[in-house]
Amino acid sequence: MSGAHEHKPVREERQPARDEIEEVVPGILRLQLPISFPGLGHVNCYAMEDKRGVALVDPGLPGPKTSRMLAQRLKQAGLSIDRVHTVVITHSHPDHFGQVPHLKRKAQAEIITHRHFRTLLDPAAEWDDEVLTTTLEDAEAAVTAGPDQDIDRPLNPRQRGFWRETPWGGKPYEIPRTRRLAYRFQQFAAGRFMATPSPTRRISDADRIMLGDKEWIAVHSPGHTRDHLCLWDADGGTMISGDHVLPTITPHISGLGETKDPLADFFNSLDRMTTFNGVKTVLPAHGLDFSDLSGRVTAIKRHHEERLDTLREASGELGMGTVEEYMKRLFVQKSWSSMAESETFAHLEHLRFLGEAEAHRDDEFLRYELS
Repeated sequence: MSGAHEHKPVREERQPARDEIEEVVPGILRLQLPISFPGLGHVNCYAMEDKRGVALVDPGLPGPKTSRMLAQRLKQAGLSIDRVHTVVITHSHPDHFGQVPHLKRKAQAEIITHRHFRTLLDPAAEWDDEVLTTTLEDAEAAVTAGPDQDIDRPLNPRQRGFWRETPWGGKPYEIPRTRRLAYRFQQFAAGRFMATPSPTRRISDADRIMLGDKEWIAVHSPGHTRDHLCLWDADGGTMISGDHVLPTITPHISGLGETKDPLADFFNSLDRMTTFNGVKTVLPAHGLDFSDLSGRVTAIKRHHEERLDTLREASGELGMGTVEEYMKRLFVQKSWSSMAESETFAHLEHLRFLGEAEAHRDDEFLRYELS
């Protein structure tokens, strides 16, 4: 029965971590690890055993809580952390790389990332807005960002202490005091208590790696982050999609990222997903496995095209509108936030690069008018 009190089902990605260890395709186990990010309840760590030991993809958040849970999940599967010889990180967000320093110390594991992978502890790194809204309890340690920027924009983002100025103006984003204190400690203690998750091998698009006695092809898929990596097993028809293609939600597209037009990068990466023939199973970083990769790509692109149309329509009423004003047309009130502003900015910048929008700056704000 429908009505005012009907509740929408919780999306897959927001569900709490399952306790069961599941063999999602032959030779690949899914170990769900708990997180509590906005809109997310778990991250999928994939484990593949071979004669050498175990390879993992995305081993979860930093900190002892996740370390214990990862060890417990592996034990349930009859595996041991000591036998982990390889870890692949799909991209530079803490719920994907956090346990890498622990695994590197504990098992001397090889750490594989895309060649653009960077974290907060790397020189010249910069935080992104997704990391800034990560909860302190779950972050537990280092957060991420990207390499030196090469951006052609009206005003490049910059960070002053713990107050971040945005490219679009207005009130800078301020990290809460408790988190500021935690970050100060982390930066002070990083060298002693938390090693940088430095890759031992950086790979590029189309490189081949062996995991679980299978040959996987690296698929560079920028958009959500510059360094995002998917993995394709052509023989088995399996795509490990990370955050790039998720079953029921879309990844955050940050306007504070590292490239000129991250939404265009995302669209291009999505289009590339439709070129892989024989896809049988898609293994996302959050949520459950699915089979229709092309159909999901089409739905995600439609969602973002609808957002672009919403901005076009709003411009008729707003005229030279600020990013905040456009954000309030694009998102429901409960979702108004710095992240929502950042994604709105990414969409407006995409329209500007398409020649459909002009941006002008007054004393405080960047204002957009769409043609």
